[in-house]
Amino acid sequence: MVNKVIIAMAFDFGITNIGIAIGQSITYTAQPVTTLKTNYGIPIWNKLIPLVNIWSPNILIVGLPINMDNNEQNITIKARNFANLLNNKFNISVELHDERLTTKEARLLLKNKHYKTNKIKIDIINQLSAVLILESWFRKKFFKYY
Repeated sequence: MVNKVIIAMAFDFGITNIGIAIGQSITYTAQPVTTLKTNYGIPIWNKLIPLVNIWSPNILIVGLPINMDNNEQNITIKARNFANLLNNKFNISVELHDERLTTKEARLLLKNKHYKTNKIKIDIINQLSAVLILESWFRKKFFKYY
């Protein structure tokens, strides 16, 4: 039996920006797509709709910002609302995935590998955070040891 390839689009949700990544279940890897500006956490739909249409994901993954002590914060509620908006708009399955420390990890990766300056563009950080969210989701979904 051949398993269906999953094309997943991930979102690093934020109040001013949303980082987006795309990945697939053949190699369980993701790549950055773009960062979109938001209007206080509401996406600019005429920018987001074409991306979803072009990439045709089977599932949408939204990073869920949770505090280290497992408590939710205001942005957690906004991320859940964003996930509901995505589901209603595209009628594609949406899953929330713990995104703790992805922004910190993205900053460290960029600082150590690509950038020698202290000023790393937030757009790139948001995109890399979305990549980390999606690759973490793949590991959790498909690998028993994770």
